Amino acid sequence: MSDKIYDYDPAAALDNEESIAVFLGDALETGDSIYIAKAMGVVARAKGMTELARETGLSREQLYRSFSERGNPTLKTMLAVMQALGVDLTARPHHEKPAA
Repeated sequence: MSDKIYDYDPAAALDNEESIAVFLGDALETGDSIYIAKAMGVVARAKGMTELARETGLSREQLYRSFSERGNPTLKTMLAVMQALGVDLTARPHHEKPAA
């Protein structure tokens, strides 16, 4: 048995639109803007910042800044990135959780 600890990079598993959509959907469900920005950063790295910058017309620096731990991406940035990733931002009614 090995005592090695391996670094896991979730970006490695995000290799198609379906996995990206599930990953982002889970992040969006948290309602936590910091977590969502970080998740978008993971997806952006999976896609490749240079390619994403080219497809969105945004600078790499702007993308890194927007999706950093302290980032606060604008709606315009989020929509441009999601379009480039091939996923949609959708709305649905809240379903209240039953009281425990």
